[in-house]
Amino acid sequence: MVLSMDRWVGKVAIVTGASSGIGAAIAKALALNGMIVVGLARRKENVERLAKEIPRGKGKIYALQCDLLIEQNILDAFEWTAKNFGPVHVLVNNAGLIQNTNLHDGDSQMWKKVIDVNVMALCIASREAVRGMQANKIKGHIININSVLGHRIPFIMGQFSGVNIYPATKHAVTGLTEVLRLELVEQDSWIKVTSVSPGLVQTDILSSAGLNDSSIANVFDQIKVLDPEDVADSVVYALSTPPHTLITELTLQPVQEKF
Repeated sequence: MVLSMDRWVGKVAIVTGASSGIGAAIAKALALNGMIVVGLARRKENVERLAKEIPRGKGKIYALQCDLLIEQNILDAFEWTAKNFGPVHVLVNNAGLIQNTNLHDGDSQMWKKVIDVNVMALCIASREAVRGMQANKIKGHIININSVLGHRIPFIMGQFSGVNIYPATKHAVTGLTEVLRLELVEQDSWIKVTSVSPGLVQTDILSSAGLNDSSIANVFDQIKVLDPEDVADSVVYALSTPPHTLITELTLQPVQEKF
């Protein structure tokens, strides 16, 4: 199998949650491989700063403010991208959210927010990407940034505050990835769908949720966790496969991770 990003040079990618962490690393990696990347984020200024890190002669990153909790924002983002750069060839559903609550007496609005970002926004963005790819006969690729918690819930997780509904949303991503793949196979489509499931990654997802002092946050001080660039490399690997080859699931974890 020959791995190459050549067929994506000059093509358009949308990356959700591109302002920091994994999303920023993915957006940068795709641009360095020659792609035109539209980074969706509420913090547009962060994506604009990231764009300045791409050397001349490579691809480009463009920042677009988008609140994934609002469906119309997502629809507008795809319309704006198509109008300014052409149809989307690659979608990376990266945006993810944890909220500091629990299940036994938790906040239902927090649950809903996590579901809306982690599941609904992913479905909406994937639908819009597929529509554009099919309309333009594009052999595109949709990559969902999942989690090891989308496949199993280790016993140790019971000690962690803040996890609550998050694993359920990631299990949903696992199911949605496979269902979409099978729907596209039924349509004789060449659009690829991949799930990338990292273990612990050094990002701000916990601090953004106010979970800096939680049990799960303490694990980050005990082992060498993944860097966002490690996940970005896995995305590039999946995209580098030949058109007839699909990485359906790619799981990566820190060597010392105990769950």
